[in-house]
Amino acid sequence: MDRNAPQTARSGPAPGVRVPRLVPLFNPVAKVLLAAGTPIGPNGLITIRGRKSGLPRTTPVAIIEVSGRRWVWAPWGDVHWVRNLRAAGRATITVRRRNEDVRATELDPAERIEFFRDVLGPLARRIPFGVWFIRTFDGVDLNDPVEAAEGRRVFELNRLR
Repeated sequence: MDRNAPQTARSGPAPGVRVPRLVPLFNPVAKVLLAAGTPIGPNGLITIRGRKSGLPRTTPVAIIEVSGRRWVWAPWGDVHWVRNLRAAGRATITVRRRNEDVRATELDPAERIEFFRDVLGPLARRIPFGVWFIRTFDGVDLNDPVEAAEGRRVFELNRLR
């Protein structure tokens, strides 16, 4: 590695976090079910234009909705859909076969801490097994919002007018 090379933003999973082996196996199944309109918790599809190819790329994500505001978050850091969304700044979300074009604004580190402390933590605590699920499958301890925000990306979604 060239020590004189300019440093770039970290890509890949959040520090010490790996994408669970089941995710690449489950995503194609979830994609088909969600496209058919099957409700799977807070999950929906996000379609983003590829930053290199320009082609639409679709992936299942949890769409967190609280008090009329919506967010998507990436438990495993700067994965491809995150980098595509950051570059495009907009996407189409699909929930129960309804499409909506949205503008995506990436939260800064302080805003991410607020998201985990004030939005995702309280929401997960109201859902049976919510905190357990997020800790077990996403590797996130919602009792420590500072650590939860480290290396994980969050975007607020707003309807395009």
